[in-house]
Amino acid sequence: MLTKEQNDLLTHTDPSTPGGEYMRRYWLPALLAEELPEPDGAPVRVRLLGENLVAFRDTNGRVGLLDEFCPHRRASLWLGRNEECGLRCVYHGWKYDVDGNCVDMMNEPEELQFKSKIRITSYPTVELGGLIWTYMGAGAKTPPPPKFEWTQVPATHRHVTKAWEECNWLQALEGGLDTSHAPIMHRRLRPESTAEGISPASFFARGKAPIVEVDPTDYGYTYYGVRDLPNEPNIFVRAYHYVMPFTQIRASQFGRGADQFKPIISGHYWVPMDDENCMVYNWCYSFGQQPLDEWDRHDSAAGAANVYEDQGYRKRRNKDNNWLIDRQLQKTETFTGIPGVNTQDHAIQESMGPIVDRSLEHLGPADKAIITLRQLLLRGVKTVQEGGDPPGLGETYYWIRAIERVLPEGTDYREALTDEIYEQAPGQLV
Repeated sequence: MLTKEQNDLLTHTDPSTPGGEYMRRYWLPALLAEELPEPDGAPVRVRLLGENLVAFRDTNGRVGLLDEFCPHRRASLWLGRNEECGLRCVYHGWKYDVDGNCVDMMNEPEELQFKSKIRITSYPTVELGGLIWTYMGAGAKTPPPPKFEWTQVPATHRHVTKAWEECNWLQALEGGLDTSHAPIMHRRLRPESTAEGISPASFFARGKAPIVEVDPTDYGYTYYGVRDLPNEPNIFVRAYHYVMPFTQIRASQFGRGADQFKPIISGHYWVPMDDENCMVYNWCYSFGQQPLDEWDRHDSAAGAANVYEDQGYRKRRNKDNNWLIDRQLQKTETFTGIPGVNTQDHAIQESMGPIVDRSLEHLGPADKAIITLRQLLLRGVKTVQEGGDPPGLGETYYWIRAIERVLPEGTDYREALTDEIYEQAPGQLV
């Protein structure tokens, strides 16, 4: 459990809050690159860390991320004209480049040179893996770009989607890091069922309740869910990663159905829009020779593709319609009766309310990853408050992999999986 003060510290990320200052030390996904498909195209609204922003791709293909509101009379630049390497406010014609410089004023005499005195808040961007990332902190402290391994594979080998989740980022992240719920909540009731979910015949669902182990690293931690397999002399081990502040990397080698191995890894970013909403980026990639097939692409974003793109990627199955829960489906096909694995997660997390009261919880041994997460975040926020650098800013997470395997009982699973988990550059244990 957390005290109310600790809970507020971690869940509030608006400008000038301790949690917000902490978040601004990392590269943040701002939008999908496909949302800005062409130069001089329509701008896009972005809500991030309590700020209303607008993104645009200029004539040269560069991406700008600016305060949504023109500093002249505060009209929305989302209405603006994207033309000739700048975004022009349609109210009085003030125009801004991707760096936030005012480069033209249609309603002021040129000889006054008033434009040279005006700048709009702008944030640097980088495109990686089909995402546009931004850094909202002090420029002198910009960390290395977020080159997760999935961002470095060919486009044929990766897939990324996003969906708006209507609750605080932290309860969404904690749901993602919770390995014990997955084969319970996401399971199908019958192996032969064609409903979406984890087969009860899979290693994941057949295994007993997990023993959770957490190994802190310089980027966050590696954590393991270790399950005995009934009537077998084997264990099923899933090795995950948490990369600060909001990243989970999870193994997907056995998928949600069969036990046939595939070289797939998946993950999520839970990025705060404001204190009561977050944008969830869902991605998967193949680290093998073969590209992703259609099943892999669908499975990586199960439930998340069913969104209203013109409503800020809000889910069609949402809290207003009770996530379209089907009680007959719950009796006969799936544990929850809610279509879509990711939607099941969102439904549970959104059902807790906008910001859950963690002082009322009762955590157990299976919650070790969540307990460690909170400890790391509290230390990270305090470090930034004291003028230091939080963990996870380096490059040691670039090549980490989430791996799942069936191993003989008694195997030292850390030793057995280390070479696969840390493929090129192991994170330093702390």
